[in-house]
Amino acid sequence: MGPLKPSFRRLALARPGDHPLSECVRAAGWTPVAYSCTTMSPTPEPPPPGPWDAVLILSPAGARAIRSQLPGGTPCLVTGAGTAEALKGWDLLPTLPAEPRAEGLWSELQARFPSGGAFLLVRGERSRAFLEAAAEGSPWHLTPWLSHGEIPLDPVPPLPSVEGVLALSPLQAEVLAPLSRDILRFAWGERSAQAFASVGFPATAWCQPSPSALEILLRSV
Repeated sequence: MGPLKPSFRRLALARPGDHPLSECVRAAGWTPVAYSCTTMSPTPEPPPPGPWDAVLILSPAGARAIRSQLPGGTPCLVTGAGTAEALKGWDLLPTLPAEPRAEGLWSELQARFPSGGAFLLVRGERSRAFLEAAAEGSPWHLTPWLSHGEIPLDPVPPLPSVEGVLALSPLQAEVLAPLSRDILRFAWGERSAQAFASVGFPATAWCQPSPSALEILLRSV
């Protein structure tokens, strides 16, 4: 049997079939297969009290953790369409930066609040702390709140029959690595690629964490 045509190649990722990222996979000529090997565990600590000039949210899980605790009309700066989607219906005011990364969020924060201010940073356990480092000593005072941690499922479900896997976080890469010995391994962001390598299974390729970059990557292989 020769190599599979792109439309018959299946990619496992931790998103449902109707998610925008799954649609991106289809647009690149692959078939998305929903598969989760990790889950989110909420933190027991409540968020620190405000008031805040705005809230910075780094993930959909963080958005779900904080959305019911914010007053209506709160400006929210978010990374990615999925995070904005998680705030729909909560009378909040999400803004997406042009670059869906912490660096883009930092630029957007400075542009929207040029005089600085007090901001709540909703982050996960393994966030890379770029924003905290960038804001240190500046007029933009960030108060981090750890909203959730990612943990492996126990037991980890068997990997379905696929030609590739997509790790959307470093922990997913660590869990997926030994399950994907003989198939393609893709990483969403450089840190996920580094996590694949750290456990002895280098990524086939990685992309910046944006749907357009993922589509370009999948079309190229």
